[in-house]
Amino acid sequence: MEKPAASTEPQGSRPALGRESVQVPDDQDFRSFRSECEAEVGWNLTYSKAGVSVWVQAVEMDRTLHKIKCRMECCDVPAETLYDVLHDIEYRKKWDSNVIETFDIARLTVNADVGYYSWRCPKPLKNRDVITLRSWLPMGADYIIMNYSVKHPKYPPRKDLVRAVSIQTGYLIQSTGPKSCVITYLAQVDPKGSLPKWVVNKSSQFLAPKAMKKMYKACIKYPEWKQKHQPHFKPWLHPEQSPLPSLALSELSVQHADSLENIDESAVTESREERAGGAGGEGSDDDTSLT
Repeated sequence: MEKPAASTEPQGSRPALGRESVQVPDDQDFRSFRSECEAEVGWNLTYSKAGVSVWVQAVEMDRTLHKIKCRMECCDVPAETLYDVLHDIEYRKKWDSNVIETFDIARLTVNADVGYYSWRCPKPLKNRDVITLRSWLPMGADYIIMNYSVKHPKYPPRKDLVRAVSIQTGYLIQSTGPKSCVITYLAQVDPKGSLPKWVVNKSSQFLAPKAMKKMYKACIKYPEWKQKHQPHFKPWLHPEQSPLPSLALSELSVQHADSLENIDESAVTESREERAGGAGGEGSDDDTSLT
């Protein structure tokens, strides 16, 4: 089996905001991401309840650039199960109620690919999508998955969606025992638009905690689901199983936020059904789709 490994090119640290060319993250990039996930200075705690905590970056609270960090303690979920759940695109379509469409496009290396993801935003905001370069790396008993936005010539922005920009988004999964772990989600995203304050507040106070809890429920049900759906097919662990076509890095370019249209939604008010408790547009806590 080919062993996934970070790029060994002799590159220095590449700040997410200053990336000028498409490159597969190296070991230093993974270490930097881990350090930011574990950092406390400069973050404001906005939610802490039932093992889920949410922070926002203090200096970004009133800007269009949104930076959020969520952490959840997962009892009865091994780190490797959570890692599988985050990778398994077919299972995501079952449990992620915000997803509109998601698919892998091409393989770059044994531990990097390019994919598409579109999602529902709180009504009446326009829905968003992204094209990202995603990379992953097991680090002992821990795992990292992270991504950033790229441009693919065959997937330009769509008229019915707003193309957002992931400056750097990802997960750090840390094992705390044979059947327990802690997951940290870190997102630095430009939604390409001036969002109203209620969206920013709702994201940290309601949507992010709800998404984490839904992920936890999905992890509990995953082993049973996977037994019925190609139980041995895990290309993120066994790259030789990947059916994706290969793609050269030269085919991609960095998706700079300033090259996309900004949508001013700052005056948009929350819809009645959103105020009544609906999550990212359509989400419910019904788990019947996970069987």
